Amino acid sequence: MSDHETTRSAPDHFGAEVARRYDQESAAMHEPASVEPTAALLAALAAGGRALEFAVGTGRIALPLARRGVDVHGIELSQAMVDELRAKPGGRELPVSIGDMATTRVDGEFSLVYLVCNTIVNLTTQAAQVACFVNAAAHLLPGGCFVVEVNVPPLQRLPPGETLCAFQADAGHWGLDEVDVVTQAMTSHHFTLVDGEIEHRPIPFRYVWPSELDLMAQLAGVRLRGRFGGWSDEPFTAASRKHVSIWESP
Repeated sequence: MSDHETTRSAPDHFGAEVARRYDQESAAMHEPASVEPTAALLAALAAGGRALEFAVGTGRIALPLARRGVDVHGIELSQAMVDELRAKPGGRELPVSIGDMATTRVDGEFSLVYLVCNTIVNLTTQAAQVACFVNAAAHLLPGGCFVVEVNVPPLQRLPPGETLCAFQADAGHWGLDEVDVVTQAMTSHHFTLVDGEIEHRPIPFRYVWPSELDLMAQLAGVRLRGRFGGWSDEPFTAASRKHVSIWESP
């Protein structure tokens, strides 16, 4: 099926070469231990209704969720990532609109809108993040849920005056976050071994605190329903490295 084109208002850091290697480089996230709890909670929240994934990517969560019987739609900025999704079983049947998740509208209303794996911080301004919440709320049926999975900013792990924090060190792939505590800007530096050479790919983000997300939700007209330390209802504590937050439309 053809993908619906919309106006792009955000830079695309996931071109063809990145998309081609994306699943391999993030293999741990594709393991059943990571995917199944996520799909299970999202299916329960969808409660038989339609679901919309912001930044659907290569379908890591959307395809397993669809296999659970949920009618899943997606929004994705990168055509190259959608091309990878289309090559997977069931990928051609999943409707995807190409565009910015902060502004792109999809026809109809949904019981669930969700974004996973830190995608909210791909929006590099506070205004864009607020717009994402407003866009999510505009798609929700009354009582519907907006779900965000995102890391807690890593500032507690930074010694005073330091700006770099390692987030990955695997054979062939190393990652460093560079943090600006004044602007909340963060750049993730990915160093990847490709054909015997090191490739460096920087990706800009804007980190965001849970309390700030709650204020964005309030501006969008949705209210906090629950916050957990993971997809299996783990408690969210001061030691949590990430959170899964659920806001509900009145």
